[in-house]
Amino acid sequence: MMKKIEQFGYPLFFLLMLSLPALLDSRWLAVATTFVVFSIVALSMDIILGKAGMFNMGQALFFGMGAYISAILNAHFGWPMLATVPAAIIIPAIFGVILAGPIVHLRGDYLLVASIGFNIVFIQVVQNDLGGVTGGPNGIFGLDMINLPGFMDSPQLGAFYAALIALFLTFLLMYNLAKSKAGRALHYLREDELAASCVGINTRVYKIFAFAVGAGIAGMAGTFYANQYSAVSPEAFNFLQSVLFFSIVIVGGSSIPGILLGVFVMFVLPEIFRDFATWRYFIFGLAMIVTMIIRPRGICPAKFGKIPKRLIKEGSYDIE
Repeated sequence: MMKKIEQFGYPLFFLLMLSLPALLDSRWLAVATTFVVFSIVALSMDIILGKAGMFNMGQALFFGMGAYISAILNAHFGWPMLATVPAAIIIPAIFGVILAGPIVHLRGDYLLVASIGFNIVFIQVVQNDLGGVTGGPNGIFGLDMINLPGFMDSPQLGAFYAALIALFLTFLLMYNLAKSKAGRALHYLREDELAASCVGINTRVYKIFAFAVGAGIAGMAGTFYANQYSAVSPEAFNFLQSVLFFSIVIVGGSSIPGILLGVFVMFVLPEIFRDFATWRYFIFGLAMIVTMIIRPRGICPAKFGKIPKRLIKEGSYDIE
């Protein structure tokens, strides 16, 4: 089933997304762009939470860091938004390594609380206008936008397609990571950390690796979020945003189709039922509870393989 989705489902998804702007007005095009950006962040969250099994509730930190890096470089140093993307990937990835180092030995709710703390610290730093470049509570406004060829007269459309290209690249990375030795090591780490360490998997290194990759992808998504709104502000990257990304992975399941479904359920559906403001969150919360009872591993979970007995007997992790 999953192979058929990979062969036919992913191309159909991108064909649909490419044609979507022709069917949407400006409001729903903005929703579609945010859907794409949030999908990138949720995929980055899946590397840490879904693949490595680490309870991280601070992904909005790296998302916001990437957005602010791009905004600062563009607003204060005149960099084109597209040129800020490498910095928005590399700097959060480095911070992912630095922040993960002291906390990766923590498990469960202890790691959860530590990651929340980092998110709160980040919000306080940008709200207090560190170095006079973050804009304080008001954020940074009037950013330039990525000018894709053919979309110079339609910045909103250009923002959508720029984000869609970033999502496509994230798909490629996630697909290749899942097929790689590192990806299998993360899966085994999630299933049984003790057994993984017994066969020679350096669990600490792979945990830090997951944080670095997840942070870099989330930082990239931040650039396209800043590009979409031509602005950044602290409330866009607060703890509630981290809760949203955490919930997307839990509800959708640790797979690419699951993540996309999770973003649709957690973000797009509330927008669809915005007219029923009084009851929409009640129905939404009830649906989440029912989903978790019926599908505790998410709507579309990935199949995680256990460590082969052969490797446990040999005490060596060496898969070609």
